[in-house]
Amino acid sequence: MASLGNIPQNEKSKSFDIVETYNRLLHEDPEITMPVAAIEALIELLVQSSADTVYEFLDLVKTQSDYLKSRIPNSISLSAGTDLFQRYMISSMKPTSTGDFETVRQHLLSNGRLFVSRAKAARERIAAYGRHFVRDGSVVLTHGGSRVVGTLLGKAAEASKTGGNVRFKVIYVMNEARSAESKAVVSLLRAKGVPVATISEGAVGYAMGKVNLVIVGAEGVVENGGIISRLGTYQIALLAKAAGKPFYVAAESHKFVRLYPLGQYDLGIDQQVIEFETEDKKELTDDERKFADRTPTEEYFGSVDLPKPNAAVDAVDFTPPALVSALITETGVLTPSAVSEELISMWY
Repeated sequence: MASLGNIPQNEKSKSFDIVETYNRLLHEDPEITMPVAAIEALIELLVQSSADTVYEFLDLVKTQSDYLKSRIPNSISLSAGTDLFQRYMISSMKPTSTGDFETVRQHLLSNGRLFVSRAKAARERIAAYGRHFVRDGSVVLTHGGSRVVGTLLGKAAEASKTGGNVRFKVIYVMNEARSAESKAVVSLLRAKGVPVATISEGAVGYAMGKVNLVIVGAEGVVENGGIISRLGTYQIALLAKAAGKPFYVAAESHKFVRLYPLGQYDLGIDQQVIEFETEDKKELTDDERKFADRTPTEEYFGSVDLPKPNAAVDAVDFTPPALVSALITETGVLTPSAVSEELISMWY
């Protein structure tokens, strides 16, 4: 993986800021995924490119992809999209692509846009497959802000409203660091008539006895069938396994990434989750200050301030394939062991 700051921009693309374009696309369309935003940014780059040959054109895509990945703290998800898009671009080139370069450019752009449209349509296809896992009377546990999981549960709810017999409930694990996102997901589900109970992350083990299945999303699906997802997913999977409850992952195939992590600390990204310190931080949040004001800290601990917790808002963890019951994708339902074969078919 490219390290921060070591990827030079191509001379012919200095006026185009792919990082700004990528962030703008994410801001303009809340429904877009990171891989698709990266691909659309590359398409905008190609539209503005002044490349004169096919090889220069493809080299520009690779250089800018590496540059984008070097500027994003957690680039696992977007790298799956950019790498696959590069492969798609190369494979879509006609054997006779040696004539007029403008014709070749239009062919590549046309195929690039087709790739994006298929990627965006994947969410609805996953929902169509996945809603059948949500059966009448079931209780589903989920967390995070996965759009594909939201679409899947929404489809199941719509099936109930249109005369189906699927009546289910959702237990949603709240994330204090992302409270706005958590509340939005809960509100959307309740608006569709789904009864939702919210619990803290510390109550997952307690609630697992009432759960029939767990459905989560993923930022990346790795070669061995494990997933990289929002911090906390791994512990939910462990608890589901211990309780004998199925743990399903809903993810688009453009999130399949050629990565084989051996554990939590082998993801190739720097995360500030565990930080050892010898001194307490002096600044306190409003809630911590209120707690400190009503707690006799001097009596028990002397004159010290309470430490400020590390929210780790953007952190992810790795859930190994042994904890994953099945992956729900737009091509169907896969076992974790089938991911490597799927990657081979996509790349070779």
